[in-house]
Amino acid sequence: MKLCRYGRNGYEKPGMIDSKGQLRDLSGHVNDIDQFTISRKGLAALRKIDPESLPLVRGKPRMGVPYTGISKFVAIGLNYVAHAHEAGQPIPAEPVIFMKTTTSIMGPNENIITPKNSTKLDYEVELGIVIGTKASYVDEADALKYVAGYAVVNDVSERAFQLQSSQWDKGKGFDTSGPIGPWLVTTDEIRDPQTMDVWLDVNGERRQASTTSDMIFSCAKLVSYCSQFMTLLPGDIITTGTPSGVALGIKDRNAFLKPGDVVTLGIQGLGEQRQTVLPFPGR
Repeated sequence: MKLCRYGRNGYEKPGMIDSKGQLRDLSGHVNDIDQFTISRKGLAALRKIDPESLPLVRGKPRMGVPYTGISKFVAIGLNYVAHAHEAGQPIPAEPVIFMKTTTSIMGPNENIITPKNSTKLDYEVELGIVIGTKASYVDEADALKYVAGYAVVNDVSERAFQLQSSQWDKGKGFDTSGPIGPWLVTTDEIRDPQTMDVWLDVNGERRQASTTSDMIFSCAKLVSYCSQFMTLLPGDIITTGTPSGVALGIKDRNAFLKPGDVVTLGIQGLGEQRQTVLPFPGR
């Protein structure tokens, strides 16, 4: 299933995408796409619904974050072989974990607001893993059983902030740095998350093109690993690292994002995002 939320910010309605890619209104069955909706019990109930029987949504409404209730936005760094090389970093022996703030989260097609004093604004297309069942100390072999589905994430980054210290969070957690969506695609549609094409363009120029098979640590490994250090709750999201092609790796200051740039990105089977970069207000 492809689940989503659409409508005005703060007033989103639950939706489902049908086999033709059309948006259907799910509000007759659930009030929202939340932690219960994406639990095993909640998803089992939704699977009994024929998307074609739902009311068709006309026009092109705003797409919101595809579900609510994200208590933790966990991120993984340097998780693609080629990206580690372009960053001049060794291949990690263990996953590199940092956190993005929940206040960074926004819908897939909202504007990226350049943070104040930014000089090196960057982009990162990533596969997001959405937890559906409470996970603590889970084995890698069982880890994907705790996953509700997957979503596209743009881990927008301010490299000057990020690299001021060994802790990356301040360069990763500013407002509008965490677009998620357009859909939460459940695991029954994504049998193997390690075979998905990922891409990102800036102003129509292809910057990133890879596949999740280049990940150093698989989705199953990441869920299991993270669960050794924190309890993962339904709705928590783990964004799994980015492939090569980021502006930082191009070694050209002009490659960094600037106001007016348009970023488009997507992952096979998970939909696409589009963001316009705006200046910091008052600049």
